[in-house]
Amino acid sequence: MQAVLMTEKLKLSLPLLLPGPPPSKPLFPDQHLSTIPSPPPPITPLLQNLQPHTQTPNPQSPIVPRRRKRIGKSQDANRGKPWSHGRLSPTGQRILRTLKDPTFNLTEIDELLVELFEQQPGESGSSVVSLSLDVLGIIKGLGFYKKCDAALSVFEWVRNRKDSELLLNSSIIAIIISILGKEGRVSAAASLFHNLCKDGLDVDVYAYTSMITAFTSNGRYREAVMVFKKMEDVGCKPTLITYNVILNVYGKMGLPWNKMVGLVDRMKSAGIALDSYTYNTLISCCRRGNLYEEAAEVFEEMKLVGFSPDKVTYNALLDVYGKSRRSKEAMAVLQEMEGNGFPPSIVTYNSLISAYARDGLLEEALELKNQMVEMGIKPDVFTYTTLLSGFEKAGKDEAAVQIFEEMRNEGCKPNICTFNALIKMHGNRGKFTEMMKVFEDIKTCQCSPDIVTWNTLLAVFGQNGMDSEVSGVFKEMKRAGFVPERDTFNTLISAYSRCGSFDQAMAVYKSMLEAGVTPDLSTYNAVLAALARGGLWSQSEKVLAEMKDGRCKPNELTYCSLLHAYANGKEIERMRALAEEIYSGIIEPRPVLLKTLVLVNSKCDLLMETERAFLELRQREFSPDITTLNAMVSIYGRRQMVSKANEILDFMKRGGFTPSLATYNSLMYMYSRSANFDRSEEILREILAKGIKPDIISFNTVIYAYCRNGRMRDASRVLSEMTDSGPTPDIITYNTFIASYAADSMFVEAIDVVSYMIKHGCKPNQSTYNSIVDWYCKLNRRDEASMFINNLRKLDPHISKDEEYRLFERMAKKWS
Repeated sequence: MQAVLMTEKLKLSLPLLLPGPPPSKPLFPDQHLSTIPSPPPPITPLLQNLQPHTQTPNPQSPIVPRRRKRIGKSQDANRGKPWSHGRLSPTGQRILRTLKDPTFNLTEIDELLVELFEQQPGESGSSVVSLSLDVLGIIKGLGFYKKCDAALSVFEWVRNRKDSELLLNSSIIAIIISILGKEGRVSAAASLFHNLCKDGLDVDVYAYTSMITAFTSNGRYREAVMVFKKMEDVGCKPTLITYNVILNVYGKMGLPWNKMVGLVDRMKSAGIALDSYTYNTLISCCRRGNLYEEAAEVFEEMKLVGFSPDKVTYNALLDVYGKSRRSKEAMAVLQEMEGNGFPPSIVTYNSLISAYARDGLLEEALELKNQMVEMGIKPDVFTYTTLLSGFEKAGKDEAAVQIFEEMRNEGCKPNICTFNALIKMHGNRGKFTEMMKVFEDIKTCQCSPDIVTWNTLLAVFGQNGMDSEVSGVFKEMKRAGFVPERDTFNTLISAYSRCGSFDQAMAVYKSMLEAGVTPDLSTYNAVLAALARGGLWSQSEKVLAEMKDGRCKPNELTYCSLLHAYANGKEIERMRALAEEIYSGIIEPRPVLLKTLVLVNSKCDLLMETERAFLELRQREFSPDITTLNAMVSIYGRRQMVSKANEILDFMKRGGFTPSLATYNSLMYMYSRSANFDRSEEILREILAKGIKPDIISFNTVIYAYCRNGRMRDASRVLSEMTDSGPTPDIITYNTFIASYAADSMFVEAIDVVSYMIKHGCKPNQSTYNSIVDWYCKLNRRDEASMFINNLRKLDPHISKDEEYRLFERMAKKWS
């Protein structure tokens, strides 16, 4: 039923992408409102600690690199040097010295600035120009010395003069907006900008570009786009710098590639030629969405029009290949880079290490780290964190911890990304105590949780089916002042769908659109993953078709979700057809796709297909991860192929893989169906000793092992332990006891279990009553079976007439 409801909701939601940059709240409110967060409500103990103009170059002529103008710094002789007063008058120099003095009281600014105007009386053109230059120099100087309040006070003092329209030119406005933006006071900058526009002051392209830059540098991308739109609406023509800044914004917002191409076309239509910075920005924009082919095209076009790639270009391209898991292409770029006289830097090596780590080639990633050390380049926090994340994802916890220890021993201070990786590692293993200790370490190391920290916690709780914790973390995240952005919404969609809360997942998607956040590739993949969990393969195909229509370029994760949709929907032939497209190369056989083929075939109990996918993975020299290996243990365990399962366990041990709860659950399942069923509880004790929290599957498997072999006392003992400190018993737990009691002719005990489960809020299903009726029939106790059904309403007042009729029909068939 949930799957049907989810399908209907998604039908209403498509298409996923909006036609353009989303609308936003008014940018420039008449007054700045500060909000005081309300005190948080009581939360679960687990969460209570969470608050803390150029011309097109001629290809035939050599390219002479030119210095790019930047707002407020184009004529700045002080860049990288001590402040030089430049064209300040002697009085202006003296006033600047006084204002930057820490002992100066800003309440005395009126007396100080009056001197500047007294020395240049009159309103002649030269006098106004001279005064404007002094005001500009003083404000720039105060900005250089990080005296933001003093700079704003000077600006407001001049603004309050009757002749302010003559004195406050566009350069001064651009500078004060830029200073406020750099200090993180973007709301104050926006309010000032709005008021200046309303007052009719000269707000030109440089002031607009400063405002756009201020929003961008503070992560407020939607507001930056709105300023750009307003700028165009009032007829102010953007410059090359404006376009470059807004192009960068589009990239950070993750807008579709066609939006970025459209912006570049508008630049060209306006007669503005692209420069090397534009090309570098375009390449960087390809990092999101795995647009490595588009990045390569931009790179080639850049060279064709006569621009020589620089170190920034090569590193940006390497980063794209790194995030797209294209290690071979990344190595080719490195060779070209070195051939053109650009020695690799720490940034270069980090991008390469990222490419290999994301591709699962961890040994090669480690070798690159050793190479950089030999070249005298010291690994930094990004190097270590990338390796740590790679080993964590592969399930090699010991190696991940070793990387972290090496990092600390080398004196490299962990950053928030490092802690986020550790939180993910412990959370994915169900080690919530260790996870929360890492969260505490963030404070100890004088770091602050960022948006990724919160998103990681959401993802961890989501994949563990802890929907109440997901909701709790989301509330605490908002209370901590974090505004949900696209990644948060994507994480929530995934988290709720993992918990089986499809309605909530779709409600989050709706909230995302209402908040003006544009869906991207990750959103599509999150929705596809939600559909896959419900086996909604037909709807998944429609979403894929929409993506292929140009909305968003599918990647390997897209096809992984489609495989899972086919597997969960029991569409085996469709799954096989897609698998052949992967094996044949129609869809590139990336490591994650081959690993997914192992997973889905194992899930469908297709032994030959599972072994083929695993063999293909190994023959292509791709490293399996812990999830892939668990799938192999699972299918061998289900088929009682103990020697094969042990071979995989030996492989895991040799490869340094840390067994996860899924590994142990598969082993417990294998032994629960064997003569050596006692081994199931031994494994349960082992995982408890390792600090791993067993789940409902762990306990149910051990209970089944004892019930299957008539050891009801031991089964009851495990149930008691489960009730005291483990997960809440579910329908499978109770049905296991009921079936075992019924098989042993202990119908009184079986019916007592039914009564107990109803009292404790667990609703019986068809299997519950089938077990009792079937065993009455098998034991030739037809009258008792009939009596049980007739009296069932006394036991279960909520049972339907249809269910009673179904049971009578079942009993009749057993006797026919």
